[in-house]
Amino acid sequence: MAENRASGNEETQEVGETYGEGVPCWVDAQLPDVEAGKRFYGELFGWTFEEAYGSSVWARLDGEPVAALAHKTDGRMPTVWTVYFATPDAEALTRRITAAGGQLVMAPTALDDLGTAALAADPEGAVFGLWQPGRHRGFGRRRAPGTFVWAQLYTRDIATANTFYGGLFHEALFGPGAAPDFGRSDVIEVFPAEMPPHFLAHFRVTELDDARGAVQRLGGRVQAPPFETSYGWVAVVTDNQGASFALLQR
Repeated sequence: MAENRASGNEETQEVGETYGEGVPCWVDAQLPDVEAGKRFYGELFGWTFEEAYGSSVWARLDGEPVAALAHKTDGRMPTVWTVYFATPDAEALTRRITAAGGQLVMAPTALDDLGTAALAADPEGAVFGLWQPGRHRGFGRRRAPGTFVWAQLYTRDIATANTFYGGLFHEALFGPGAAPDFGRSDVIEVFPAEMPPHFLAHFRVTELDDARGAVQRLGGRVQAPPFETSYGWVAVVTDNQGASFALLQR
């Protein structure tokens, strides 16, 4: 893995740096057509791609890994971006998740020497991933334009969500110097009341209007027009296959 070259630059996070438990460290998209996804995100964010593991490809920006696109093998599965939280011990964390009222969706699974992945759901059913790093630490770059910058949980019960995630990831959320890139808000602030609780991955852009226009030009659509948050201006969009994500201008 590359050595940490951030050297005080808070806008990037290099591969060599280890993420603390509870910090969003990776995202991937499950898509029916990975080649179409490569064309969409390659033009939108300037990503390049290389084969990773199985049917997945890694997206890179300036040579650093920033996301993965994977082929959705079961048509019943959602077309979705998943946010992964770092952990040094996926097995132990899944036991804590179920003890706190969450559910295990996919048991910890080793991906060769890259690391171990798992999927879980919180008490309201919002699905999130866990990543126990091996050779792959997670994002080689984040917070810069064209990379992951924020994960927002949209929930119907913020108090329950704060208790659940605060218990799991207390140090990341509330510890000294905490900067988890992870927030919680009411689902009906942005989405229709029938929208289920879910995580929304945010990618940083320089000009929000330009990025929205690019999404539409590439075959995606705008789900929610720009609105102001405590962490910047956000527009919720879908790609050309229906996977939702957000564009964030700070």
